[in-house]
Amino acid sequence: ALRVINEDRVQPGRGFDTHAHRDMEIISYVLEGELEHRDNLGTGSILAAGDFQCMSAGAGVTHSEFNASKTELVHFYQIWILPRSRGLEPSYQELKSATIGKQDRLALVASPEGSEGSLRIQQDVLVYIGALARLKTIKHRLGLSGNGWLQVLRGSVRVDRRVDSIDLEAGDGLSITEESEFTLLAIADSELLLFDLK
Repeated sequence: ALRVINEDRVQPGRGFDTHAHRDMEIISYVLEGELEHRDNLGTGSILAAGDFQCMSAGAGVTHSEFNASKTELVHFYQIWILPRSRGLEPSYQELKSATIGKQDRLALVASPEGSEGSLRIQQDVLVYIGALARLKTIKHRLGLSGNGWLQVLRGSVRVDRRVDSIDLEAGDGLSITEESEFTLLAIADSELLLFDLK
């Protein structure tokens, strides 16, 4: 179901003009700067660093995304997840940084039921964000099928799996298959996204 992970850096005053999507769950996460979003659902908002948004494109939606600043770069990730059904009613949600509590833990930010105040997505995928201080260790058990994807946003981490250990840097991704549990060690102050996939 996880189809796209785009890392974008957009110059001041630039962005993506109005364009269409359908039948996709689109999650955006801002690392630096501010991202301005407008869509034909009547939503207009500015996402700050640490904020998430989720747009369920469903039967069809048009939107634009621009750097809200005239002087500062905006750096963000955008994730596309296939929904469980086609032609769903489009919707829009936001999750503000202040409500997440990601420091030295994996915080749930998207789930099928909107559990723990997370964004509600139309697919059996759990999405976590974590910000780990240097030398912090976290164990995680994949709950859906033992399959996942880890994306390092900043810093560097060591992933200890049943079969091996691997070091990852910012921008790296790691597919995890048939693993019930793994351990993360922050080699440096780090931030990451984890997708628990069916």
